[in-house]
Amino acid sequence: MEAYHIPVLLEESISALEIKEDGTYIDATFGGGGHSREILRRLGKRGRLISFDRDADAIANAPEDERHILVHNNFRFVRNFVEYLGIGEVDGILADLGVSSHQFDTSERGFSFRFDTELDMRMNRATSISAKEIVNNRTAEELAGIFSLYGEVQKSRAAAKMICDARAKSPISSTAELNAALSRLYNPNTEHKFLAQIYQALRIEVNAEMRALEDFLMGCGPILKSGGRLSIITYHSLEDRMVKNYMKSGNTSGNVEKDLYGNNLSCYKIITGKPILPTEEEISGNTRSRSAKLRVAQKR
Repeated sequence: MEAYHIPVLLEESISALEIKEDGTYIDATFGGGGHSREILRRLGKRGRLISFDRDADAIANAPEDERHILVHNNFRFVRNFVEYLGIGEVDGILADLGVSSHQFDTSERGFSFRFDTELDMRMNRATSISAKEIVNNRTAEELAGIFSLYGEVQKSRAAAKMICDARAKSPISSTAELNAALSRLYNPNTEHKFLAQIYQALRIEVNAEMRALEDFLMGCGPILKSGGRLSIITYHSLEDRMVKNYMKSGNTSGNVEKDLYGNNLSCYKIITGKPILPTEEEISGNTRSRSAKLRVAQKR
């Protein structure tokens, strides 16, 4: 499991669920299975865990445990599957929204600019749209919008123009070709940050991550028991803002509805006023945890 992915904020995120031995829990993002295994360790014989992942590599990494159901699908359908399985309400829901180390470190997946490989970035490789299709077929305006919205790239229009100029000469098929097309926009001091933003934006668009997150969050309320906990780890400002809004207001826009007495009508009580961050010790052992934020809420 450690070779596949190191679970982030493991103790903090699992303890926040206040696991009951005979409870039913959801790990919405199975990944390397670290969080799922820890939940199973804390469950008794009558406890149950339902995990979700759309990556076939993650599915192959699942533990053999009769208390565990692993659903090979997008976590945006969490409510549908819980209802389909006849489970009713659950005691807690966990989601770690990061990309697994396995996906970053497997060169042919195309998630990282560190490797010269085909542009892919699909979490589920059975889907048809990859980063290569987006880079070569979207208009300059569309690309600029993706880079600005999902990567917060300051030079989004310039990046889009350079990609369009490069692909007019020859299709951009690999990470190396994409990096070369953008090379005039960064220097050795800014390369890592700039390309990380570009690749993050493309990955989010390829996998429709923000739309999936919104569907997932809106599906949590109806299936979570009163008193049940929602424990979510985010890694960039867009998803963190959406999670924060949802926990505050019960919707992803953050519009708080109040009763006649001015009381917040959100179905959640926020447990973490400020997000829980990884310790310096955790960051030193796993640098990919440095941007992680854990937010926890309890259903009223």
